[in-house]
Amino acid sequence: MLFNTIKYGLSLVVAAVVATLLFSCESNFKEVQKINSVSFTPTGEADTLNLKYTDSGKVKAILESPKMLDYGTLKYPFTEFPKGVHVTLYDDQNQKSYVDANYAISYAKTNIIDLQGNVRITSSDGKLLQTEQLYYDQKNEWFFTEKHFKYTDAAGGYLEGPGVDFSKDFKVFNMQNSSGQVTKLN
Repeated sequence: MLFNTIKYGLSLVVAAVVATLLFSCESNFKEVQKINSVSFTPTGEADTLNLKYTDSGKVKAILESPKMLDYGTLKYPFTEFPKGVHVTLYDDQNQKSYVDANYAISYAKTNIIDLQGNVRITSSDGKLLQTEQLYYDQKNEWFFTEKHFKYTDAAGGYLEGPGVDFSKDFKVFNMQNSSGQVTKLN
């Protein structure tokens, strides 16, 4: 009987030690996970942004966004627009084109802008490009995507398919595998 009491008591002690070790390991594991996670804190933040870009006294672009977060002090700096962007672009004849997206992020070192969610580019002459994601290479003034796109011209013609790249003025347009109907203008 004494042996069973000692055995029972020893079992309780071992169970308590094991439970303590398991809970302490869980706590330490969560701490290790926190150490390995990366937490970005913006160095700058702006609400209701209305930024005008000028060159030689002429307005070239207007960027509007409800929210901007600047992560400029990171090793790979970027600027994020978590609530979307609306950009008005002006050409040399002062004609307006528009770029809209639900989300955007601009990478400073690569000069690439990633536009996401209901991306629309509307040109001054009635052309419209729609896709879910579109990249813009600022240095080369070039747009590209691997996502499905639909391009519509002012005459009602359209092209669509996966993947496209084109110049910012829509004059050079390369498609990978598209279909559509092109309307000839006289």
